[in-house]
Amino acid sequence: MLEKVIGTKLDTWANHIRTEMNLPVRLKLWSGRNYDLGTFDAPRVQLRVNDVAAIGAFLNPSLDALGSAYVRQSIDIDGKIADIIEVAYTLASLPTQDMGLARKVLKRFTHTRKEDKESIQYHYDVSNEFYQLWLDKRMVYSCGYFERGDETLDDAQRKKIDHILSKIRLQHGQTLLDIGCGWGALVIRAAQKFQARCVGVTLSEKQYELACQRVKEAGLSDLVEIRLQDYRDVTGTFDRITSVGMFEHVGLDNLEGYFSKIHALLGDDGVAMNHGITSTDPNNGDSPAGGGTFIDQYVFPAGELPHISLALRAMQAGGLEALDVENLRRHYVKTLDEWTRRFEGETELIRQMVGETKYRIWRVYLAGCAQAFAQDNVSIFQIVCQKSQQPANTIPWSRHHMYR
Repeated sequence: MLEKVIGTKLDTWANHIRTEMNLPVRLKLWSGRNYDLGTFDAPRVQLRVNDVAAIGAFLNPSLDALGSAYVRQSIDIDGKIADIIEVAYTLASLPTQDMGLARKVLKRFTHTRKEDKESIQYHYDVSNEFYQLWLDKRMVYSCGYFERGDETLDDAQRKKIDHILSKIRLQHGQTLLDIGCGWGALVIRAAQKFQARCVGVTLSEKQYELACQRVKEAGLSDLVEIRLQDYRDVTGTFDRITSVGMFEHVGLDNLEGYFSKIHALLGDDGVAMNHGITSTDPNNGDSPAGGGTFIDQYVFPAGELPHISLALRAMQAGGLEALDVENLRRHYVKTLDEWTRRFEGETELIRQMVGETKYRIWRVYLAGCAQAFAQDNVSIFQIVCQKSQQPANTIPWSRHHMYR
C-alpha cells in the first residue's frame, strides 16, 4: 500500500519535472524502478535512492534535504560534481508548501567564548593534513585574488595577501594584528615583506600548532607571535588590523561589539580591513533553498551572515569609518572551483582520512558554495576602515596604492 502511494506521488512529480524542466537525470529506486526526469540518450546525473525515507527529499526538495540524504547515504549520486550541484539547485528551486518563509528565517546564537571556540574547532580541527590536500601551499582558507583570472591557486592566494597588505598601507616595522590568523600565511608574509611585528590569534588548536611551526621554520619568531586566544581578550594597540574570513562567526547581534573591539585595538592613525562573507538578503536572512540550514548542521555551526549594509552600519556604530569596499564574489567562485577540483582529485585519500560521512559533507559543501556565489545567493566583501572622526587628509586621494 505504501509503495503504491509513493509510486503515484513519484509518477506525478517525475512527469512534472520532465515536462517543465527536462533535466538530464535518472532516478533509480531501491526496487529497481527508474524515472527519467528529461529526454536524453544518457543521463548526466544518476540518483540512486537506497531507502524509502529519502523520497521526501525529492517530493519536498531543498538543498538541506537533498544534502542530508546524501550525507546519510540514503541516496548515492553518479556524475560530475558540477552537474550534481546544478541539478540540486534546480530541484531546490521548486515551490514547496513547507519552505517559503523558513528559507529566510533569521538565526540568532549566543556566541559565548566557549560556544565560539567549540564551533571553530568543529570546523577547523578536522586535521591539518585534510586541509593540506586541497588548499594552496600556504594553506590560505579564504577567497583568493585572481587579478587576471588565469592565476594558479598558489599565485591567487599570494596576490590576495599582498592586495590586503597594500590596501592597509602597511609600512616597514609597523605592528599588525591578524584576527583569525588561520595557519599564519598573512602574518608570515607581512613579516617577510615589511618586517612588521605581528600577532596572529586563532581559536583552533591545530591551526595554532602548525602556524607556530611555520613561523619558526621561516625564521620569524622574533617578529611573529601566534596565540591561541579569543580576539575579545587581546589587549594593546596596533598600527594595522586584519580580519579575514572570521566575522562570519561573530553573530549578527555582536557585530557592533566586534567592530568596537577593533576600534579599541587600533591606533589613532591606524588602518583595518575586514574580509568576510555576507548575505545577499537585505534583511540578513539565510541563504535560499535550504543551503544555509545544511551548512549550520554539518559544516559551520552557529555561523551568521550579515548583509553588507548591516556590516557597514555596525562598523560605523563601532566607531570606524569605511574607506573602501570591494566585492570579490567572482574571485570566490574561482577559488571554490579550484578547491573542488583538488578535493575531487584526492577522493580516495580523503575518504580514508576522514571517513565517508565527512567526505560527503565537504564534497557537497565546497561545490555547493561555488554555485551559491556564482548565482549571488551569498557574496563577499573587503572593507578597509579607520577610526571615525579623522581629518579628511587621512584618506588617500585614490586607490592607486592598492595596485602598485
